Amino acid sequence: MVPHEQELHTACGACRACPLALSRQQVVVSRGDPSARLMLIGEGPGAQEDATGLPFVGRSGQLLDVLLAAAGIQGSRETYICNMVKCRPPGNRRPTGAELAACRPWLERQLEAVDPALVVLLGATAVEGVLDIRGGITQLRGRWRPWRGRWLMPLLHPSYLLRFGSTAPGSPRALTAADLRAVRHRLDRLEDPSPPIDSDG
Repeated sequence: MVPHEQELHTACGACRACPLALSRQQVVVSRGDPSARLMLIGEGPGAQEDATGLPFVGRSGQLLDVLLAAAGIQGSRETYICNMVKCRPPGNRRPTGAELAACRPWLERQLEAVDPALVVLLGATAVEGVLDIRGGITQLRGRWRPWRGRWLMPLLHPSYLLRFGSTAPGSPRALTAADLRAVRHRLDRLEDPSPPIDSDG
């Protein structure tokens, strides 16, 4: 683990900024490459993540890994994966606004340290927490937007995709597969000399 990641894990482990710290087994900070050009941000840890200390290792995480690989994205080597909140909400409930706000400084530290060129927001909670946009994930998904000098794209959350077995054209899984191919394409084009214009602050 690189020094800034170790420091982040230690600091997060000592955090008591919200009540989630009282019920967690352990803090869940990240997995993947801390120098990756692509950062994926989800909602929060589930039971398996809370047990292992790693994000996206349960069923939805396994599906995410399959989808990334199918798009030609090498998960642990090309991605840095984290969540909006670093502690498991009881019963896997959605994080509250106060919990998202309390944990936001840790995400900001991750963004600063990793400095990814591309950010993918997995699901509506990540979209709300990062962009302050509520609802409309089906309209927002798959669309690039410039954000803080980098490119950002919302995607459907893998846990949502688990409800659908179909991979037929137009299905949620097929749409997400196409979105991740667009991410792969954008990764391949990062040497483009024209940077995004920052429109979101």
